[in-house]
Amino acid sequence: MEKNNSFFKAAVTNGVILGLALIVYSVLMYILGLNLKSFSSWLSYLVIILILVYTTKSYREKYMNNVMTYGQALGFGMLIITVGSLIYIIYNYIFITIIDPGYLDKVLAVAEEKMLERGMPDEQVEMALSMQRKMMNPIMTSVWGFVGSVFFGFIITLITSIFLKKEGDSFESAMQNVEE
Repeated sequence: MEKNNSFFKAAVTNGVILGLALIVYSVLMYILGLNLKSFSSWLSYLVIILILVYTTKSYREKYMNNVMTYGQALGFGMLIITVGSLIYIIYNYIFITIIDPGYLDKVLAVAEEKMLERGMPDEQVEMALSMQRKMMNPIMTSVWGFVGSVFFGFIITLITSIFLKKEGDSFESAMQNVEE
């Protein structure tokens, strides 16, 4: 029971760390004026991967005797991703409603600029922007942001768990629960 409790507690704690790291990263990108650049979102995935790998590996070494199955790594990582995403999305909602209420308009302006650069006709651009405006309100942005974060976090965790799993001696593992 204590092992499950420490698993959950460590994953939630590391999820909070991930969420706070993403907030710090987001604030830094905003201050530097890079938050609307496409590379900044790709760079945030690097932050997620680094924190996920480091925290899972640390947990495996500290609490699991350096043995962790693929399923344990996947579960631990997904709990971290879910908690981190939830914290970040709460911040993001506050950001787009209080800190920078015009942020969604800036996002739409960047989208419009990219569509025009690709040579889309004005009518198509206006129709696409009209559809995006309907979906881009703080609540929908937060809901879809959370769903997207968890989805991409799942993909990242599926991949990182391959490298983070570490099988132990199966006989020794089986005998660990046998009392003498």
